[in-house]
Order: sequence, then C-alpha cells, then structure tokens
Amino acid sequence: MIGHKSIRLLSGRKFCPKWQTLSMSTLPGNQEERQAYIVSATRTPIGSFRSQLAQFTAPQLGTIAVKSAVEKSSLNKEMFEEVQIGNVMQAMVGQDPARQCSLGAGLPITTPTTTVNKVCASGMKTYMILAQAIQCGHLDVAVAGGIESMSNVPFYLPRGEVPYGGAKLIDGIVYDGLTDVYNKFHMGVCAERTAKKFQITRQEQDDFAINSYRKAADSAKLVSSMEITPVEIPATKKQQASQVTDDEEYNRVDFNKFARLATVFQKEDGTVTAGNASTLNDGASAAVIASGKAVKQHGLTPLARIVAFADASVDPVDFPVAPAYAVPKILQRTGLKIEDIAMWEINEAFSVVVLANMRMLKIDPALVNIHGGAVSIGHPLGMSGSRIVNKLALHLRSGQYGMAAICNGGGGASAILVQKM
Repeated sequence: MIGHKSIRLLSGRKFCPKWQTLSMSTLPGNQEERQAYIVSATRTPIGSFRSQLAQFTAPQLGTIAVKSAVEKSSLNKEMFEEVQIGNVMQAMVGQDPARQCSLGAGLPITTPTTTVNKVCASGMKTYMILAQAIQCGHLDVAVAGGIESMSNVPFYLPRGEVPYGGAKLIDGIVYDGLTDVYNKFHMGVCAERTAKKFQITRQEQDDFAINSYRKAADSAKLVSSMEITPVEIPATKKQQASQVTDDEEYNRVDFNKFARLATVFQKEDGTVTAGNASTLNDGASAAVIASGKAVKQHGLTPLARIVAFADASVDPVDFPVAPAYAVPKILQRTGLKIEDIAMWEINEAFSVVVLANMRMLKIDPALVNIHGGAVSIGHPLGMSGSRIVNKLALHLRSGQYGMAAICNGGGGASAILVQKM
C-alpha cells in the first residue's frame, strides 16, 4: 500500500497512516464514503437531583438535545435514517425513549429508533453502533445520544404475594443503576476495592475531586457557549418562565466540608465519599453522525471523524479499571501511542476511576478532563458517554486526536478515538 505499513480498523478495512490527514479527499473513494463523522454535537445543562430539571422526563430532555443537534447540522429532517439513544433507568418513561426523542424533535414518523442500555456506556455505544452501520453502508445520516432523569426514577413494588409483615419499596436508582448485580453490593464498594488494590488514598481522591470542581467552575462560560443548548422552564402560578443555561452541580460544593465528609461504603479505612464520587443528575446529549458520502453531497463541515472504537470487559468488581483494557485495543488497531492523544475524557464515576486508569495507562493528568467531569458537573447515567464524546469533538484543535472512555456496571467499558477536522 504505497510503501506504508497498513493498519486494520474495526471495520475490517486497511488504511495507511499517510491517510490520517484532515483532507478528506486523500482517502480512497469508497473508504471515504463510508467514514463516519460527527457533524454536530450538543447537550442540555446537567441538573442536580430533584432540582431545576426535575420537571422534565428523560425523553423530554432528549427531545431538546436531539432537536438542537439536528438544527445545528443544517440537514433536512427527511434525511435522517435512524436515531439511537442510550438510557439506563427506563421505568415509567414510556415505550422506546429514543422514539419519543425522535418524534418530539420533529423527525419523520418513518425514522427508525432504538434505545440502548449498556449502563454508563449507553450513550457512547450509540455512536459506535451507528458508526459501524455507516462503515457497512447501511445508512448515511443518524442521531446518537444519551438521556437520563435520575430525579424521576420511581420506587418499585415487586409483583407477587404480599409477604407477612408488609411490602418493601425498592429504590429504582440503586437497584437498576448503582448496584453490582453479581455481588449484590453498591458500585461504591467496587470503587473502594479498586482504591485499596492501587493504594489510592482518600486524600488523592479528594484532591482530584476538588480539582475537578475548580476546572468546571473556571471553564463554565466556555462550556456553556460551546456545548449547551438551554432548557426553557415554563411559567407557573408560582414562578415566571426562565431558562437554564449552565450546569448546576459545580456551584453546590463546599470545600470546607470535603475533609470532614464521612466515607459511604466502607466505614473503617474507607476512601470514597459523597464529595469525591459523582452525583445523581438529569440531562441529555445528542450528536448527528454522517457518512463521508453525506458530508460531500450536502457540503457539511464535520467537527470530527470517528477513527476507531472498542469495548472491553473485566471481572464485574473491577469495573472501575475496565477503560484501561478498551483503550489499548484502539491504540493497537490504529498504530497510535498514548502520547499521540492530545485530550482525554475519562468518565468520573468516582475519582478513583480516573486516578486508577491514568496510572495504568500512564497518561499525563494535565490532558485528562480539562473542564472537570462527572464528579463536579454530574453523571446522568445514560447521558455521560455521549457527553464526553461530544466534548472532544467540540474542544479539540484541528488535527488533534482525542480519546473518550467510560466504565460501566458489570465490568465493562467503551472507548472512542476521534480526530478533530
């Protein structure tokens, strides 16, 4: 292949490192037509638990994000061939949340939809599935994204005979979102085990979390202007109409209390607290994904190209370090090295997650979560994977590579490599 060592991507096609340029015309015709690009990307603000966005269901928030992403793409709504949305806690949101987002955003009734549940990696997985569909020639224009309203997750009452002594309500957030189903304990217990295994102290986790909050505060205006589609709050008898334009969580921190917070999941020698873990939140994120063929036909200016992606799985109790097994797969497939990645987004499910993965992969901390992360702005489970991919597509500089990685319950992880156009 013109004197260069070839590399095989997930699509099975070979490409030459020489073709990793910003000029789309340098790719062979058929390969370029089947290249997946992120054309537009946006999200709602992230609301705190039972706060500003609690009046909206997950599909309603998703409708706002999908509609905005479609409008930002400048593509005719009739061109959209599929919508895939990640959503974890689907009790009482109604049938097929992705379908609700699609129709709510005004896309044609003939547009197929699919809701994806891969726990915290749900939103990211939609990008991967749609990129594969583009590579295979099955579609040219689609919407990917993720949604969650943790404020509206119901309590469950199991069906069946009522036992002696009465029935017990089960918190849907804890049961379907935050419990390791294999070991029957909270995901925070897994985080504690990771901290012990890697000898990551409470102080290290607190310092990381405080830094996350400070980065979120320092970059709030930039993030709001580049990433966020405002949410309109309708007027009621008690309040006037308003608009939410900023993430809510990072403003609620009190650094003076950080060191005094009790450990949650392990009382003796515990390290994980409410301060250095992510919070319960509401939000939605979406992006328009298009093929090289569509980009050329419609004169689009892509934000980034999806270079490669991978999943990985480890023992469920070790889920915090699963990203460190997904990332090397991508590097091997593309021939890139850790030092070739200019910007990293590793989801902050817990501070210890990022600390452990940075250590395992030997990543420069200065390149990771430069605007803060889930610890400081929140972690609406189905949304977060989409948010961190969009972050890279919007904030990388031309030609730079960015890697997004996210762990998920059950011992899994997903990662995506993008290159800014």
